[in-house]
Amino acid sequence: MGRDVAGLTVAVTGAARGIGAAIAARLAGAGANVVLGDRDQAALTRAAAELPGTVAVELDVTDQGSVHAFLDRAEEAFGPVDVLVNNAGVMWVGPYAQEPEQAARRQFEVNVHGVRHGFLAAAPRMRARGRGQIVTIASAASRISPPGEATYAATKHAVYGYAAAVRHELRGTGVQVSLVMPAVVETELALGTSHGGVPRLRPETVAAAVERVIRRPRFEVFVPGRLDPLTRLLALLPQSGRDLAYRLLVPDQVVLGDGAARAAYQRDAGLSEADGQ
Repeated sequence: MGRDVAGLTVAVTGAARGIGAAIAARLAGAGANVVLGDRDQAALTRAAAELPGTVAVELDVTDQGSVHAFLDRAEEAFGPVDVLVNNAGVMWVGPYAQEPEQAARRQFEVNVHGVRHGFLAAAPRMRARGRGQIVTIASAASRISPPGEATYAATKHAVYGYAAAVRHELRGTGVQVSLVMPAVVETELALGTSHGGVPRLRPETVAAAVERVIRRPRFEVFVPGRLDPLTRLLALLPQSGRDLAYRLLVPDQVVLGDGAARAAYQRDAGLSEADGQ
């Protein structure tokens, strides 16, 4: 089973619901000291109340100072952070030409700069101790680009590139870098979207993959695992073959997405220009 999760201090961003809450529950159940971070204080408090022994800290990943304060609070509660799970993310879905400017900027602020802030806050602390792990929940969209998710896919491609480069810089320091890349997961972020040729996942399935990669660190983890050879095959096919595979396997959210079902989520996530945020 690799290293023991029990006793590790783990900080999870975007932990109030969905994948983040499932990760927090899974790792707390395995004996880890878990600190939950999220900008939704009410939902965060509810999530932490269901996990005795955990600590909840209000967190805005787009603010680097907030991320540093989050890790400071984790260290005050449980000691040095062994694992940071960069999970917070948002997604707007629809035709690229109809995407509000606010939605595009918000996705880069949370999905890219939020992850970057996590690395900048956690990696130096871990490097000084000679150990630690940064696990980032990316997406299968790190390697493919579903129609209707243009900016979201761009942010996840950026996360992949950033993590890969930093991993090389951290080689030999004792700090591990891991990317978990799931297909469509049954969460609020995925409301009104199609899962295409891969069955929709439960958050608990992704949480189990996170526990496995903490026990046995590796860089790339696809969920489900068969996405790994599929993405490699797509890269080898001629363009006509890739186009056919996309039509058969990759969901076209422009055609299949339900904008009405996503309206409330996108408003609450700060992805609508009407929010004025």
